[in-house]
Amino acid sequence: MVGGLGSGGGDRAPGDGAPVADGGARQPAGGAPEHGPARPPVVDPSARVAYTGAGLDDDAPLWRADPPVPPLELLERWYAEAAADERVVEPGAVVLATVDPEGVPDARTVLLKGLDGRGAVVYTNLASAKGRQLEARPRAALVLPWHAMSRQVRLRGAVERLTREESAAYFAQRPRGSQVAAWASAQSERVASRAAMEQRVAELEERFAGGDVPLPPSWGGVRVLPTSVELWAGRASRLHDRAAWTSRTGEPARLDDAGGWELARLQP
Repeated sequence: MVGGLGSGGGDRAPGDGAPVADGGARQPAGGAPEHGPARPPVVDPSARVAYTGAGLDDDAPLWRADPPVPPLELLERWYAEAAADERVVEPGAVVLATVDPEGVPDARTVLLKGLDGRGAVVYTNLASAKGRQLEARPRAALVLPWHAMSRQVRLRGAVERLTREESAAYFAQRPRGSQVAAWASAQSERVASRAAMEQRVAELEERFAGGDVPLPPSWGGVRVLPTSVELWAGRASRLHDRAAWTSRTGEPARLDDAGGWELARLQP
């Protein structure tokens, strides 16, 4: 092995004043690179936030119930508290994670538009990158990050597409501008300019003038049918609380079915 870590006489770490193995530029010992002054780091690793949110103490009824408290009971309470907290600007903002055809994870923030015993619902252009990924591999993970409250909710599970009737009922409630935008955007595809998008919107507004905007053919909802749920509460000294529900069968379970879940406290 040549130049292995810790080997005597091998390559030294960049920045120690020694030449690098590939003949690259030298860097003065303890100084900035020769091409200019050192820049401050993008992320300050010393930054700290002290978490002070309400936790899940051992004497909470959550830990004493048999069968376990179903996940939906706490999810409803936490979501209501997030919606009522003025520090939480968008309580329904949820990170949706999928997997692309190469098996690489992909994630983006969307809006949660449904949460009941069946699972969690989001809407999208089904021909978009995430729509195609969910069609090919119908599994997903969701994260609701309520940072201001030192809380986080995670769900993972299978995915099913909503019926056209269900999607149309929700689409009819959207603001008209959002309806037209759903027709205008071939989501995830390239566009020449913003002006081109605005021109497309203007054409569609003229097309639908004087009538309702129908549901686009490639637009609809998907429901995440959870097999696992976790509620996370930030605590002092990073000793966070984690309540984790796992489906007893490994298959999706109803969020309001106490008998369908096992509950455990996880280490932070």
